[in-house]
Amino acid sequence: MTIYSPSLKNKVALVTGGASGLGLGISQALVLSGVQVIITDIDKSLGEAEAAALGCRFIHQDVSDENAWNHVIKAIQEQYKELHILVNNAGIEGNPVSTPETATLADWQLIHRINVEGVFLGCRSAIPLIRASGGGSIINISSIGSLEPTPNNMAYGASKAAVRHMTKSVAMHCATDGSKIRCNSIHPGVIKTAMINRLTAGRIDKSTTSSAALLAEYQAEIPQGEFQEIEDIANAVLFLASDEAHHITGVKLVVDGGLTM
Repeated sequence: MTIYSPSLKNKVALVTGGASGLGLGISQALVLSGVQVIITDIDKSLGEAEAAALGCRFIHQDVSDENAWNHVIKAIQEQYKELHILVNNAGIEGNPVSTPETATLADWQLIHRINVEGVFLGCRSAIPLIRASGGGSIINISSIGSLEPTPNNMAYGASKAAVRHMTKSVAMHCATDGSKIRCNSIHPGVIKTAMINRLTAGRIDKSTTSSAALLAEYQAEIPQGEFQEIEDIANAVLFLASDEAHHITGVKLVVDGGLTM
C-alpha cells in the first residue's frame, strides 16, 4: 500500500467497521503511519483476526447500540487515556434494488439505524474524550450517493446525505465551543470492495446484464476512467486526520475520479 505519511505518529484512532473492506484499508494506513488503532466491527471473529494481523486492538461493537458505544469509549479511555481520531466508517448498503415504490420500512429503518444513528452515537460519544485529549479529528464516511439521486437505493442515499448534514453540524458545534475538534466527511466513488460486488450481484438478479458488463458501465461513467482504490480513500483519511489539516472542518471531500462533476 502506498500511503500519504503525515504527522500522525503516536495518535490514537478508532475506526468503526474496521474488519473488512474500506475500514480495514483505513486501519492499515493508520497503523503504517504510526497511529495506535482500535478497530470495531459487528463481525467478531473476522475483527479479532484482522486486528491481530495489524497489531492493534479489536472491540466487538454494534454501532447502533448506545450501550456498546459507552463500552468502547470507556475501554479506550482506560487503556490509552486519549483519543485523537474517530473514523465513522461502519455502514450497510441495504437492498440494492429498492425503489421509492418497493422500499420497505424495515429496510429503511435498518439502514438509518446503522448509517445515521451509528454516526450520531459515534460523534456524541467520542467528542468528550477527543476534547479532553487536546482536540483531534472526526471523519465520517459518506458517499457520492449523498450528492446524487439514488432511485434504486433511496434509503442508502438518504442515509449518507444525513451523514453529510450531521458532519457540518458537528463541525460547527466543535468549532465554536473551543473543543479543537474538526469534523469532515469523505464521499467515495465506486471502489471495488465487497459492497460493490453485492450491489452488482443484486442488480444482475433483476436484469440480463453480466457482472463484467455492469462494472464496465460503472467504469465508463468515471471521467478519470478508473475505479477508486481503497488506498485513495485511506490517504484522504490520513490527511484529514493529520495536523496538516488543522484549519479544515465541515468540508465534504469527494474522492470519485470526477464522477459527480
